[in-house]
Amino acid sequence: MKVEFAPLSVPLQRRLQTASVAQWIFSFLGLAQCCTAVFITLFFTRFWLVSALYAAWWFIDREKPSKGGRRIRVLRNCIVWRYMRDYFPITLMKTAELDPRQNYLVGFHPHGVLAAGAFLNFCTEASGFSTLFPGITPHLMMLSLWFRIPFLRDYLMSGGLIPSDKESASYVLRKPEGGNLLAIIVGGAQEALDARPGSFTLLLKNRKGFVRLAIQHGTPLIPAFSFGENDLFDQVKNPKGSWLRRIQHWLQQIMGISLPLFHARGIFQYTFGPIPYRRPICTVVGKPIPVQKKHRPSEEEVDQVHQKYLNELSKLFEKHKAKYNVPEDSHLEFI
Repeated sequence: MKVEFAPLSVPLQRRLQTASVAQWIFSFLGLAQCCTAVFITLFFTRFWLVSALYAAWWFIDREKPSKGGRRIRVLRNCIVWRYMRDYFPITLMKTAELDPRQNYLVGFHPHGVLAAGAFLNFCTEASGFSTLFPGITPHLMMLSLWFRIPFLRDYLMSGGLIPSDKESASYVLRKPEGGNLLAIIVGGAQEALDARPGSFTLLLKNRKGFVRLAIQHGTPLIPAFSFGENDLFDQVKNPKGSWLRRIQHWLQQIMGISLPLFHARGIFQYTFGPIPYRRPICTVVGKPIPVQKKHRPSEEEVDQVHQKYLNELSKLFEKHKAKYNVPEDSHLEFI
């Protein structure tokens, strides 16, 4: 006898979608403090052995984030991510096939406020990454600071996140068997300060480290643009030279993370709150740009590949922008 369950009602589906997004935002913003507090507090309770054992494990396992991490398939396929996908919704689109015998380096643009497209597309299976790119294992780079927090480091690695340092990147790109994709949000946290609806400004003009890395490993470069990424939140005006921008830049230099003052809608109302607007995101992955391997590339060689990358990224944007309601007179601006 086959048992069939009635589909969820539309209102219930929407509540679950909103709850999944809220859970993701608040867990990310508060998980670091909670994990640290729990780790320290347990030492002063009868459960002190939990923290003691974890500390020993942490020491033994300290190099794991830089060695490709430790992904957990069950967590990558969790139903929560599918609800989060459907909230916006978020989709992933490929424009070329990728050879699983080759490693790739993807430049992801723009950062947005919270890089929702990058996380969902590369750290979960909600948008069907493995189906679109069979034989390819994705890795997304994240600020190394977060991997120094107990418990949180294991949660981050479960999705395929690795620290944003040269050692971690090189470990992935030099794997001889191929089949690895390293995604780097090139604009980083600083670019988040310019993330607002209708903005197509990318912090990329002088960001060339990822290009040099690709040349050193002979890894093809792939541009990826996430349409709608900047439309999820409004941000308090912070033009360059303003007192707010100077404070944000100062805090970023101290802490390594930017603090954009963003707002959108609430959980139970649509006027104001920390929950992103329900606006579609489509991440378009471009075609690979062949790169000739050279251990010590000159500045001129790096500049040439970098310019080629800018050109291909611009072509990708111009080719697909009409599909995602981007005005015809809007173009990418590199700063």
